[in-house]
Amino acid sequence: MAGRGGYNTKTRQLILDYLINNRQHAVSASNILEHLEAEGTSPNPTTVYRYLDKLAGEQRIMKYVADKGEKAVFQYVDEGRHCREHLHLKCVQCGRIYHLDCHFMDEVRAHLMAEHGFTLQCEGSVLYGLCRSCAQKPPQPGQTAQKCEHCVDTDKEP
Repeated sequence: MAGRGGYNTKTRQLILDYLINNRQHAVSASNILEHLEAEGTSPNPTTVYRYLDKLAGEQRIMKYVADKGEKAVFQYVDEGRHCREHLHLKCVQCGRIYHLDCHFMDEVRAHLMAEHGFTLQCEGSVLYGLCRSCAQKPPQPGQTAQKCEHCVDTDKEP
């Protein structure tokens, strides 16, 4: 069966389904390989990496690399999310990704340009910290985080 730019093999479909079903988290290639093995498929890891790079090139997934030497993680991008136009927040405890797609980012961009002559490029940019749920597990004194009504949680539909 021909798909976007190539054949849609069973392995490719399993990879894409896994990414879609886990869209609220960034997953590693090793997570995907473990899933494929559990499904009874044992693809060559190079095949998985090539398909992930292909999906990233088609802008169907985002590829995040925190630091040099760390493994890359991938996240499915829902159509209409414009993930390359806003920052993402990643919880270092649960691994969940949040879209920082709110008017505050417009103010940040304007400030960076006006005051620093700097144009922000959001693609692949992630801020790391603790999500509200993980931050509340061991209660932190003075925690007063408020959710912006425009920020998008990856668990919600666009």
